[in-house]
Amino acid sequence: MAAESAHEGIPELPNVITVLSERWHDNLLVSWLHHWENLVFSAGIGLALGLIAWRYARKPAIIPSGAQNLLELFVGGVDRFVQSILGPAGRRYTPFVGTLFLYIWCMNLAGLVPGLKSSTANLNTTAALALVVFSYVQWTGIRHLGLLGYLDHLAGQPRDLVGWLLVPLLLPIHILGECIKPLSLSMRLCFNVFAEDVLLAVMVGLGLALAVAMRLPLGLPLQLFVVPLVVIFSTVQALVFSLLSTVYIGLMLPHEEHH
Repeated sequence: MAAESAHEGIPELPNVITVLSERWHDNLLVSWLHHWENLVFSAGIGLALGLIAWRYARKPAIIPSGAQNLLELFVGGVDRFVQSILGPAGRRYTPFVGTLFLYIWCMNLAGLVPGLKSSTANLNTTAALALVVFSYVQWTGIRHLGLLGYLDHLAGQPRDLVGWLLVPLLLPIHILGECIKPLSLSMRLCFNVFAEDVLLAVMVGLGLALAVAMRLPLGLPLQLFVVPLVVIFSTVQALVFSLLSTVYIGLMLPHEEHH
């Protein structure tokens, strides 16, 4: 049944750690798991994806079938997606963007699995993901442009007197813009997934309330009506996060690498 958030009264579906915490709240291990439950679920999904990738990339079949075929279709789709934005040179960024999309997508959908939780509904998780993207983008800029070229990019690439006069204005604006990008990424993803989880919890609670009013032995599965919307929105949010990350990478690359 839907549980209420301890601090703000926000409806939230219980997960396996929450159930353990309510049953054995004095246990140190359970208390630790409850405190770090977002990290536990996100790490679990990362480990599961890593094992799946290791299983099918360790000894790939010459003629793929089954799960390997699906994975290769996914990799090919992400590769075309990245190259459509960054050009042929963007293939080197396919592993990063593809991993980012798949990881976020699975975490978004985890809330649909009974006993699990969408870690991306917590700002700590999405802020960490955005920080990874921010660090990768800045490192990509320094690696391709060099330190002086990177600073020149932040300064607006002044090439004449007017450009140099505008450096004191453009440099802080560009630095501020680079800092705002991860903030917008993290908040957009977190609040959208959080809203999806709240909607699921509300529908579950409403189904239980109707069942009690109608004296039914089981709750009405009203949440099934919003599951397709949650799947669509979760996919869109993962795609938007990956798309913007790819665009941020492209903005750091020399212009000739886009063509």
